[in-house]
Amino acid sequence: MAGAAVKELVRIFEVSPRDGLQNEKGFVSTEDKIELVDLLSRAGFPSIEVTSFVSPKWVPQMRDAAEVFAGITKASGISYAALAPNEKGAERAVLGGADEIAVFVSASETFSRKNTNCTIDEGLARAGTVVRLAQRSGLKVRGYVSCVIDCPYEGVIAPQMVRPQVERLLETGCYEVSLGDTIGRGTQEQVANLLDFLAAKIPARHLAGHFHDTGGHAVGNVECALGYGLRCFDSAMAGLGGCPYAPGAAGNLDTKHLVDALDRLGYGHGIDRSSLEAAYATARRIKQRASEHV
Repeated sequence: MAGAAVKELVRIFEVSPRDGLQNEKGFVSTEDKIELVDLLSRAGFPSIEVTSFVSPKWVPQMRDAAEVFAGITKASGISYAALAPNEKGAERAVLGGADEIAVFVSASETFSRKNTNCTIDEGLARAGTVVRLAQRSGLKVRGYVSCVIDCPYEGVIAPQMVRPQVERLLETGCYEVSLGDTIGRGTQEQVANLLDFLAAKIPARHLAGHFHDTGGHAVGNVECALGYGLRCFDSAMAGLGGCPYAPGAAGNLDTKHLVDALDRLGYGHGIDRSSLEAAYATARRIKQRASEHV
């Protein structure tokens, strides 16, 4: 799109340090995590999900969350996020220096129980507690809803199962809700059906897309969502990611593929290409090293 006018700016929410690495079986060193986050900062990502403050019993890869936050070099204008599933995690995220906190629920009752050992309603109650704590500390909160298209346990998820969770997260105080195609089976037709239903009640500015690439549809799903007015998408360097409670799920949408698609479609993204390549190479090296130390 050289020389073409940029339509609009799309915000890329880079999730490789947290969502990308959480499922690696070989422990990724604190130093490698810090290096990756700092490279992402240099590339100009406006939002970076650094880590999660969760029990190391359940997610051992994130046991160094405080050390990672202490070691990164923050850059002006970038929001450094941390996932926190409950009040204790949120307290640690605030003390650790997070700029924003992420909370999550599921559109699938079975996945909610498998992933967080609670019902959807219990998950929403926990999210509300985290939002209130974050707001008292002056931090904004972003929400995730997983399994918005399909569930590894329940199968296809109807849009009617998704909208109540999105609405409740927004009512609780989340500034945005990321729609997660957790197992990456979603097609453009399914994304369109979901967004047709959501758009009747929820402004697109409050929604983001989080597409895994199991079926190879992630870029197409982004194109579809752009047509509905979404202007924020989650992605991970080198397609890192997957979920331990979503059997068969491949990695997240590869950030390079997202940037290429935005360039082709004429949307701005503000990412420096040379720094992007450096971060990409580091992410691939980290994944290779982790696989060698299982």
